[in-house]
Amino acid sequence: MLTNPRSDRVKAVRALSRRSVRSRTGEFVAEGPQAVREAVAFRPDLVRDVYVTPEAATRHTAIVDAARAAQLWVHEVSPEVLAAMVDTESPQGIAAVCRVLDVPLASVVADLPPDALVCVLTNVRDPGNAGTVIRGADAAGADAVIVSNASVDVYNSKVVRSTVGSLWHLPISVGAAVPDIFAALRGRGVRLLAADGAGTTLLHELNLGRGNPGNAWVMGNEAWGLPPEIRDACDEVVRVPIYGHAESLNLAMAATVCLYASAEARRVTG
Repeated sequence: MLTNPRSDRVKAVRALSRRSVRSRTGEFVAEGPQAVREAVAFRPDLVRDVYVTPEAATRHTAIVDAARAAQLWVHEVSPEVLAAMVDTESPQGIAAVCRVLDVPLASVVADLPPDALVCVLTNVRDPGNAGTVIRGADAAGADAVIVSNASVDVYNSKVVRSTVGSLWHLPISVGAAVPDIFAALRGRGVRLLAADGAGTTLLHELNLGRGNPGNAWVMGNEAWGLPPEIRDACDEVVRVPIYGHAESLNLAMAATVCLYASAEARRVTG
């Protein structure tokens, strides 16, 4: 059992909380049973080490057994060591060091089906929102999430936790500039749909069904939405109608509503 919270190994894991270290090493930390379970189940090839306290090993035997069955390194650690490794205030007893799972933009776009459903994050800075959008895209059956170079790092621990494991379920491409993302999607015949409160087209007025190409929902910043140059570069600017008294929907809620509208249209048309 690892018991020294000041050891070099512990310091190396904790250093992954910094974006510069994640970029240099190509590794990040997934903390909590949901994240570790999905990483082990869906992408064990990307898991380098699993760290678990004795109490968590007893509580999450299925995760530990699956990790060992996949021939992954499983290390027992004291609660103090795990707390020193992660940046959450109340660690859940299990964490994994994983390699990043970036998919190049060209590969993501080349693999899209004709009726593709994609979510594009252009300038999303809030980790919780970014993770929840990835989770919503996964739930809606999206084919990919593309995160621009102006958005939050998807391997930020708060983003990883907010995805609740969805990070490993669908292709995610990061780091491309918005014009390059748009050009690649257009080259594949995917329609760009800007989701914005200033939209002139209401969501229920948009034809998402048969006879239409794939759709990419383009999401902007939480505070100021999409800038005019991005809205103008899209094929439609779409607004989710507000029927009650709420001022607006937050980014993650609006993204999920839009993704599900496309997912339902795709399901109905087969």
